[in-house]
Amino acid sequence: MGYSTGIALSHSTSSLLVAILASYVAYLIVSGIIQSHRRRVKAKKLQCLNPPALKNRLPFGIDQVKRNVNALAANAFPVHCQNNHKELKTLTYSTSILGKNGFSTMDEENIKAILGTQFQDYDLGPERRDNSMPFIGDGIFAQDGKPWEHSRALLRPQFARDNITDLDMEERHTQALLQALPKIGQSGWTSEVDIQPLLFRLTLDTATEFLLGRSVNSQLLGMKPASEVSDIDDFGKEFDNGTKAIAQRARFNPYSWLIWPKGFTKAISVCHRAIDRIVAEHLEEMKTPGKVEEPERYVFFKALAEQTQDPLELRTHVLNILLAGRDTTSSLIGFIILSLARDPERYKKLRDVILNDFGTFDDPKNITFFNIKSCAYLQWVLKETLRLYPVVPWNLRVANKDTTLPRGGGKDGKSKIFVRKGSAIEYHPYALHRREDIWGKDAAEFNPERWDGKRVGWEFLPFNGGPRICVGQQYALTEAGVVMIRLLQKFDQIESMDKEEVTLNLTATMCSGNGVKIRLHEAKA
Repeated sequence: MGYSTGIALSHSTSSLLVAILASYVAYLIVSGIIQSHRRRVKAKKLQCLNPPALKNRLPFGIDQVKRNVNALAANAFPVHCQNNHKELKTLTYSTSILGKNGFSTMDEENIKAILGTQFQDYDLGPERRDNSMPFIGDGIFAQDGKPWEHSRALLRPQFARDNITDLDMEERHTQALLQALPKIGQSGWTSEVDIQPLLFRLTLDTATEFLLGRSVNSQLLGMKPASEVSDIDDFGKEFDNGTKAIAQRARFNPYSWLIWPKGFTKAISVCHRAIDRIVAEHLEEMKTPGKVEEPERYVFFKALAEQTQDPLELRTHVLNILLAGRDTTSSLIGFIILSLARDPERYKKLRDVILNDFGTFDDPKNITFFNIKSCAYLQWVLKETLRLYPVVPWNLRVANKDTTLPRGGGKDGKSKIFVRKGSAIEYHPYALHRREDIWGKDAAEFNPERWDGKRVGWEFLPFNGGPRICVGQQYALTEAGVVMIRLLQKFDQIESMDKEEVTLNLTATMCSGNGVKIRLHEAKA
């Protein structure tokens, strides 16, 4: 009797669980149908139409994931994204990959809406935060809302004009870069050098001094015996590996947590250990009265440490700012050198302007923030490099509510597009900057003269736009200007040693996948 009662109870419990589960599934299905209907009604009321769609050949868009991963591995992801738009003959299209619906756009009006006029409707999204969290933590690079507003307010004073017009720091570290170049032979030429790694060390040194009050002096690495190489010396290489791993994981959103690229653990360990050591040293100095002299300028770390002395939070903010401050500037300088090395006539033209405005290497003059900004041809070269090679060629926002894009829907592409809450929108400055309808038939060519008298709006996005526009853009442009002035003063010729087509290595930012292989000829005094 008891045994059969137990069986009956067991059956009853199982039946109840099945009924509850079935009811829940039915609820989800019905809720989904009702919500989809409401959204269709809303979209129709807003006069929205669908854009062209990127067709999947395999279930869940597995073929698209594979194409994206292969493009990343081949250092061709920005070109791959551009080609998708060309093949579909549209500026905006819809996607459905790994169960997530989204959009891709190279339309300046849609980008303006995402970043500017409808800024409150879009976030970076939780997936970006979850993706980058193991490496750089929860900092400004992945924050939304009030936390982002707080971090940005804390950072903004660092880039006040007074802090970027003093160029002594850039001069010191640029001199270290010049010393790190190969020795000049009897012919007046250096041997071949890939200057890109040297530029990454240069900007790591300037970024750490600018943000922390003192430099890690990574450019001294080449002058040290192997036995003296420290965590900081490994930092640059592992920082690159860490940012590349983030880019690889991002391709699998919303399942990036399943992806753990080879070497990611080491990159996290080395970078965290190096920054933790710097943070600990700073905090210890702050506890010792009189040990640290008051700096003459604002130091980001000092201001931050006045609000929190949590080592983890401090490390997070430092890594986030270094990610933006170090990689963007080195990538920009690298692409300038790469472009000029392949265009000797424009190298000579820029050098003549530099010598006229700023003097010779041994007798420099007027190298100031304001004179750099007023040197027209130098500014054209900077802008043209950023047009062809925007350091952030691809970006993404996620709708935090049901919203719209201003155009791209319907056969003529003039109707609004309905964007469901949670939809991700990729936007592509690289593709935007190479549109022939905006920039002309020579859109893919390096032509600084196109900037003579040219005024631009949202079709030119070298540093993003809207409230999240890069606060450090003038710092990056000024540092790039100083480095190029001193290089062109010292060397009257530059030769590209790599004749292959430029490839594009995408991590959190973009640099040359080939490196920047050159040799330089010293100018006669």
